Parts: sequence; C-alpha cells; structure tokens
Amino acid sequence: MGEVGCAREEVRRARYAVAAVFAVHGAVTGSFATRVPWIREHASLSAGQLGFALAFGAFGASCAMPLAGWISHRFGSRTALRGLLALWTLSLVLPSLAPNLYTLCLAIFAYGASAGMSDVAMNALGVEVERLLGRSIMSGLHGMWSAGALTGSAAGTLAAHLGTDARLHFVLASAVLTVLGLVACTWVLDLQPAADEEPPPRFTLPPRSALLIGTVGFCAVFAEGASLDWSAVFLRDRLDSSAGVAAACTTGFMLTMAVARIAGDAVVNRFGAIRTVRTGGILAALGGVLIVLAGHPAPAMGGFALMGLGIAVVVPLCFAAAGHAGPNPSQAIAGVATITYTSGLVAPSLIGGVAQATSLVVSFCVVTALACGLAVFAGVLRTAGRVGRPEFSRPAGAVPGPRP
Repeated sequence: MGEVGCAREEVRRARYAVAAVFAVHGAVTGSFATRVPWIREHASLSAGQLGFALAFGAFGASCAMPLAGWISHRFGSRTALRGLLALWTLSLVLPSLAPNLYTLCLAIFAYGASAGMSDVAMNALGVEVERLLGRSIMSGLHGMWSAGALTGSAAGTLAAHLGTDARLHFVLASAVLTVLGLVACTWVLDLQPAADEEPPPRFTLPPRSALLIGTVGFCAVFAEGASLDWSAVFLRDRLDSSAGVAAACTTGFMLTMAVARIAGDAVVNRFGAIRTVRTGGILAALGGVLIVLAGHPAPAMGGFALMGLGIAVVVPLCFAAAGHAGPNPSQAIAGVATITYTSGLVAPSLIGGVAQATSLVVSFCVVTALACGLAVFAGVLRTAGRVGRPEFSRPAGAVPGPRP
C-alpha cells in the first residue's frame, strides 16, 4: 500500500474513532437527562430552582468553549480530546452529589464547561477528517451523538424504573463511558501545530464568519429546543391527548432527527449544503404550519416529525462551515457553538413566556418563522461544501498520525 493509501486508511480509522467519540459524548447527555427528577428530589428543589440550576450548564459551556482551541494547540488534538472527553464523562457524577441549590449550580457549571470544551474539540477533529476525506461526514457524526444520547437515555430509564440511586448509576455509567472514550481516542487524528505557529488566544470574540453561521444554527437549535421541551405539552394542553401519545410525539421527534442525521451526509454530498439546508428550512416551516393549524394529535405529530427532519442536519453543517471558513477551526467552531448553546438556553423559556402572554399556538408561530429563516440565510453555509481531497488538503503545519 502506497503512502496515499496508508493516509486514506488512517483517515478512515479516524472517522470511525471520532464517530465513537460523538456517541460517547451523547450518551453522557442522555444519561443525565433521565435522572433530572432524582437530582431535583435529592437537592430538594422547586421547579423554578431546578430551571435556574440547569441554566448554569449552558453558562459554563459558553465560558469554557473558547479554551478548547488553546488546549488543542498546547497538547495536540489527540491528547486534548482524550483529556477533555474524560473530564466530560467523569463530570457526569457531580450533579448527583449536590445536596442543595448552590452546590448543584456549581456542579452543573463544571458539567457544562467540560461538555462545551469536549464538544468543540471533537467537532474540530470531525471537520479535519471531513476535509481529508473530501466529502460530508458531519451530519453522520451528529447522528452518532443522537444515537448515543438515545442509548444513554434508555439505560437511564431502566435505572430509574428499577429505583437505582442516581449516584450509583452515574458512577457506573461514567466509568464505562470513560473507558470507551479513552479507547476511541486512540485512533483519532493527532494534529500538531507547526513549530513557529502562534497559539490561539485563550479567550476571544468569535470571528464575523462564525457570527453569520451561528445565526443559522441559532434558528435550528431554537426550533429543536422548543420542540423537545414543548411538543408533549402542546399535545396535552392544546389537543387534549393522552400522556402516552404526548410522550410518543417527543420520542418520535428525537428518532426522526437521529435517523435524518445519520442519512444526511448522503443528501449533502449529492445536493450540497446550501440546497440541503434550504430544503430543510422549507420542510421545517411546513411542519410548523401543521403544528399551528392542527386540531387533532395526528397532524401535530406529523408536523413535529417534519420539524425534526428539516432541522436535523443544520447544526452539523454549521460546525462544518465554521471549521472550513478560516485558519483556526476550533476558534470558529467555539463561536458557533456558543451561539447555538445560547439558543438552546433561551428557546424553552421564551416559548413559555410567549405562551403565558398569548398561547402555545403563537409560540410555535415564532418557531415557524425561524424555520423560514433557515431557507433565507442558508447561503452563509457556502464554505461547508468546500472540502478538499486527502492528498491535497493537509492542514498547514499539522500532520495526522501517531505522535513520536
């Protein structure tokens, strides 16, 4: 096998390795989400106090994400991802140990900070693998994240059903996921900066390109957060459906997004990022119209499924576009991630505020309008389609492969 063949084989292995990393990252999120009621009872919190504490996750992520680029430059991409991913999997235990509101806020801040840094590091590596392969893979990587989240939530649901103490559940899950993450990181690319390359600043404002791309991501994540947190409530309160049907709607939305992300790379490679996002925006907007006009649970569930199908690949393509837009993928990805995390934080509370002042129908009119924005502003993702071939696009000063 020639040098180019060896390089291609190494990049293929790195693709599967980073896909496994995405799945591990998602499994931590899924595990945590299922035990939030236990955490609330353990810390003796009201619903408002719990919401306040959970907000510290996004706050911690937003504060820490700009550090990821500096850490990757300082230690190399493989070592940095190995450490940051282990920090994330181990931090799963912290919220279950918090006995009150104040300690829970600190625990979730640390949990969110490690989530954000590992998120940036793994997406930056995913972008580099995509660049070397010369075709879209980011949607599939995020599909693996969704699959991991579903797996983690399934295990967490079983633990909750059996009445397992969340501290024991999280310790076991953390140990397993840490080992899996460390093994997966063995085969990710190890990108090293050139000897004369200046390290990125530890904290910096995102570049202008990231702000534009982040606007598209903001619209998609807003629709995702609104649908995840309010779809069941919409069916229960607006359409008087049963609790089982309402829960099935949320599960169906998650499954639709996972399947669409796993299949999304083939669509992106065939039609391009811009056309895919514009079509997705139209589908999401049609789903929003179905939700708003629904007088029965069935069309509303179809609307949420269309919403999930339409927005599924947008965030992966935003990360890909940010990574290809400039010389420092980590910095640009951190900027886009900060904006999308903010959207995920704002969406549920804003939807609730609008619903309180008017109705849930009006709230989802807002979501539908933002879905239309995906179709209008898709052009800013133009760089997501410009990925090179392996033999022509090695990152300057960075050579994938084992460190000496």
